[in-house]
Amino acid sequence: MKISVRQICFILLAYTAVTKILMYPTILSGDCNRDLLLPALIDFTVGGIVIWSLSYLCSKTDKTFFALLEGIIGNVGARIVYGFIAAFFLLTALLPIFEQKMYIHNIFYDTVPSLGVFLPFFAFAVYAASKKFINIGRCADICLPLFLVCMILMFALGFGEAKMDNLLPMFKAPAGVLFKCTAGTLYNFAEPCWLLMMMGHFKYKKGDAAKITLSYAGGAAFVLLFLTLFMGIYGPIAPSRTFAIARTSLFFPAIETIGRIDLVLLFVLEVVMLFALVLNIQLGVYAIYKCTGYQNYKIISLAVNIALLTITVFADSQYSGIYNFYYDWLWIAFAVFTVALPLSAWAFKRRNSR
Repeated sequence: MKISVRQICFILLAYTAVTKILMYPTILSGDCNRDLLLPALIDFTVGGIVIWSLSYLCSKTDKTFFALLEGIIGNVGARIVYGFIAAFFLLTALLPIFEQKMYIHNIFYDTVPSLGVFLPFFAFAVYAASKKFINIGRCADICLPLFLVCMILMFALGFGEAKMDNLLPMFKAPAGVLFKCTAGTLYNFAEPCWLLMMMGHFKYKKGDAAKITLSYAGGAAFVLLFLTLFMGIYGPIAPSRTFAIARTSLFFPAIETIGRIDLVLLFVLEVVMLFALVLNIQLGVYAIYKCTGYQNYKIISLAVNIALLTITVFADSQYSGIYNFYYDWLWIAFAVFTVALPLSAWAFKRRNSR
């Protein structure tokens, strides 16, 4: 098999968390104020149910999702669906690319750098995205310990400055605001579709559904704890503190005397974030391969990254407009690809069994 359950668990634990510690806390605190935990909890609960459902389905079949589709709608129909999945993964990668670019420029440089500073990322992405599932698993093996050490130390640096009464009183946000925020931030939750692409590429053993779901729950717990810490430190001014992970350690007493020691942790976490970002591109390349039948991953990866690079260059100053489009409209697509499509795999499996 191409990837192990252990590696899938590592992905769902570490990558789930690192993809939500830049702009996600700022957005939630701006829209829902002290109730920022509620939309996150709703999205994680829905995602956890889908993750468990897919994991359990893997105990009933060893087929890939493509094979399930092919048994119902034929090869051409399955290819068309995978074409849409490829587009979804590229959309999932696009906004985080802009956020990563801004984060690197603002946190790791004292002066305002040029766009060229971020462009080497695409050279890394071309190489990484041309690799197959076995590479995804090996990267996860490396990234999990880095993630755990850095996040635990970042929590330790910020914990002493948090005031939990900044989260009170809760349950004041209107239901409409909570729904809009819950739906609008769905672009951060691609994990069920990750698992959908991994169906049939790992050997299921008894109890693996619980392991996978608990790993996702562990990633969710890190995010919820981080949201609590972030709001506890900044309270009502949290919406103005972008790149949340870089803000939680600023008031640690030792920083005033020995300097920004937290930058070492942030740099290591950035490595994990980049691997998590590339995962969406890798899965997009895989979906294009299944859609077209073209087997040269390197050429597909090159073409995909050139497209993403072109958008990044020509829309360099359009982050706000792109974000608004994701928040206001693309939540519908994310609901389809991260909830409806993964759950539909059960129906395809039943029809394949007849």
